[in-house]
Amino acid sequence: MTAYTLAFKPAIGLYGQHDPSAALFEAGTPVFGIEEERLSRSKHAVNTFPEQAIEACLDHRDLVLSDVERILLPYDPRLQRKILPHYIRDAMSPPGIVGKLSALEQTAVTQAQAQFRPVHEITSRLADIGTPVPPIETRSHHACHAASAFHPSGFDRALILTIDAKGEYDSTVVWYGDETGLRRLRTYEHPNSLGLFFAIVTEYLGYRMFNGEGKVMGLAPYGNENPDIERTFRRLVSTGVDYDVTDLTKRWGTDHGIAQLERAFGRPRNESPGDFDQWEKNFAYVAQKLLEETVLDIVETYSSRLGVQKVGLAGGVALNCKLNKRIRESPRVDDVFIQPVAHDAGLALGAGWLDQSPSEVPKMTTVYLGPEFSDEDIREMLETNKIPYGKPANLERYVAERLANGALVGWFQGRLEMGPRALGNRSILADPRTVESRDSVNRFVKHREEWRPFAPSLLEEAAPDYLENAAPSPFMIDAFRARDERKNDIAAVLHPADGTTRPQTVTAEQNPRYYRLISKFESITGVPVLLNTSFNDHAEPIVTTPVEALKDFYGMGLDTLVLEDFVIEKAPTEESAGDITDRGSAILNRTTE
Repeated sequence: MTAYTLAFKPAIGLYGQHDPSAALFEAGTPVFGIEEERLSRSKHAVNTFPEQAIEACLDHRDLVLSDVERILLPYDPRLQRKILPHYIRDAMSPPGIVGKLSALEQTAVTQAQAQFRPVHEITSRLADIGTPVPPIETRSHHACHAASAFHPSGFDRALILTIDAKGEYDSTVVWYGDETGLRRLRTYEHPNSLGLFFAIVTEYLGYRMFNGEGKVMGLAPYGNENPDIERTFRRLVSTGVDYDVTDLTKRWGTDHGIAQLERAFGRPRNESPGDFDQWEKNFAYVAQKLLEETVLDIVETYSSRLGVQKVGLAGGVALNCKLNKRIRESPRVDDVFIQPVAHDAGLALGAGWLDQSPSEVPKMTTVYLGPEFSDEDIREMLETNKIPYGKPANLERYVAERLANGALVGWFQGRLEMGPRALGNRSILADPRTVESRDSVNRFVKHREEWRPFAPSLLEEAAPDYLENAAPSPFMIDAFRARDERKNDIAAVLHPADGTTRPQTVTAEQNPRYYRLISKFESITGVPVLLNTSFNDHAEPIVTTPVEALKDFYGMGLDTLVLEDFVIEKAPTEESAGDITDRGSAILNRTTE
């Protein structure tokens, strides 16, 4: 009988606030995984129990909850007792005796539940899905992050670093991984939190924590060195392997830290997110510099002590691709694996791997773990809604020609990606060769700030021709500097300020159809690269279903939508010669090669 394990990350009560997810393991292998936001359609699914994600996992193998052998939760609330004095100090921060008493009472209730009934609320919620509820086991939050970074890395031994806002009591943890598993070497306890530090910076600049950190990273290269900003920052925080950011992070949330920044710099927080003066760009530059300086020193210190040159990273801070570039380029580092689902949604994967021998976990090469939809389902949906469509004899050739002629394409294929990056299955694609292409996607499709850069998908074998120090990068989570002689060929996918890019390298084994599409585009243009951004509108999760893709297609400035084998055009094109208006007819009959 097949053994099934269900691992999921809630975002309620004792189990965090954001990015809930679920993953189904079959005989130790993840066969399905999805974030709750992709189903609820609420970005990051804040304060949500992942009921829909759990049900999607069960439906994938036609299971009921009682068919699952055990349930794993990537939090152990009992570990919160390690920082109980911090919770008490936090409870004493509200003004007035009534506020303090109320906060202390809530803290007492929460901590009692954490110690004596840690899974009570989870058991109750699962009972609404099915009974009997299988045995529930808890795992340390950062241990799950660490397993997600080491077990599927392919490394025999490695330094592992997990960095986020907060686990149960820990915010940054240094681990050593080998064939026997993981060993915790150093713990930076909350509130000494790099994740919370960068969240405070993010909200000071006008964005939201757990959502805008990547935007601040993208803003930083537009800034410059500023001794006054750096001097003031360094009075507030100390960097390096013995870092201390608690002057800013001593209270949970961002209000205390923002107030500290406002006092120190004599400037209020930005109330117009997306609109920045040069001082704010310089502020972002310095904040990113201090983060990189700190994490790099931790990595270099412990890699030297351990005598290892391979590094694994996970936790929300590991989504910072500029930071990852600095680590990869360190002379003390030979290879890096960054878990592509590095944020809290990836905890479900780590929980499922944690108890396994690392040598039994295959190297992670894709994250296509979500639902897929058949041609029959898509055809029925299109015909029911009287949507004109076509089915090219050579889909990749047709789409490559549309892209080469400037079309903006919604590309919906195969299984949904898990994690924050679209990797060729739920993507918006465009010609990478011109700045105008980038600006069109920002302005007419993504409806976002025009200074924000895009990333490329390129054939893995072409990466050395386009990137300095090229290495396989299938998950779009690392940054590279483009070669000077190639920058004009891929202007739309370079950061305008520093000439770097965050690539997805593509192989035929990982994604055959996407590989063929990029190859066809190369045969037309000579450039084996496409602009690839996630298929979603601004502030919306990546699309999951064909219906959602169709809705966004008509609500965004896209020209062409590809749903598996079918193509929908907003207007007849020269290539389609009018055939697109005949439902079910072939588009571009000449693409039959």
